[in-house]
Amino acid sequence: MLDFLPVDLSTATILVLIVAAFVAGCARGFSGFGGALIFVPVASSLVGAKLAVPLLLIVDLVLTPGLIPNAWRNADRGNVGVMAIGAAVGVPAGTFLLTHVDGVVIRWAIVVIVVVLLALLMSGWRYQGRPHASMTATVGLTSGLFSGAAQVGGPPVVAYWLGGAFLPQTVRANIVLYFAISSVLSIASYLVAGLLTWETVGLSLTIGPTFALGLFIGARLFGRASEATFRRICYGLIAAAAIIGLPALDGVLR
Repeated sequence: MLDFLPVDLSTATILVLIVAAFVAGCARGFSGFGGALIFVPVASSLVGAKLAVPLLLIVDLVLTPGLIPNAWRNADRGNVGVMAIGAAVGVPAGTFLLTHVDGVVIRWAIVVIVVVLLALLMSGWRYQGRPHASMTATVGLTSGLFSGAAQVGGPPVVAYWLGGAFLPQTVRANIVLYFAISSVLSIASYLVAGLLTWETVGLSLTIGPTFALGLFIGARLFGRASEATFRRICYGLIAAAAIIGLPALDGVLR
């Protein structure tokens, strides 16, 4: 085992993390979100939420800048900026929960949040009102709270923007640009909280290449594959990740 990796991680655990990172990267590259919903429940069950959450944040922040130039051109930047203001309040609050709540409780909370947000996405519900500043900032605050606690802030943002009068390209661009800003906020918050360690950096170097490969494949599929089919696959993977991440199954699956 390499010196910069946690000494108690087996080869099998590393392999599971690598596979989960690849699948998460595919979802992230295609839709602009969804990576954390797949990776965090699985990784949290193996290495704990306080390592899994900042681990994905580092990998995602380092490997997704290539998506930003196109997102900047196509996004509704004013709307994204207002949502980011809300996230600036929500992210530190979520980070506080991550650092001050028991690890098992955090894992249960992650699973519950993922299941609820998955149900929201699968229900087809979309915000149908006219986007306005107060609502946009509130959605950003909610998303920031979920991102700070578990990096699963995507579904509230997606449900909100998909209900507006935006083209699919604009929605995806908004999501990519917003989460670029949200990730920077999370990095700052995690640094202050002491969550970013050399252990996290070392493990990110291990899963980073497969996440990058998945990101590339997912981005190439956008606009070429059936979005409905891909979403159904993502929903199934997210549900499987939530089940695998259940603390109650620790004695069975691990």
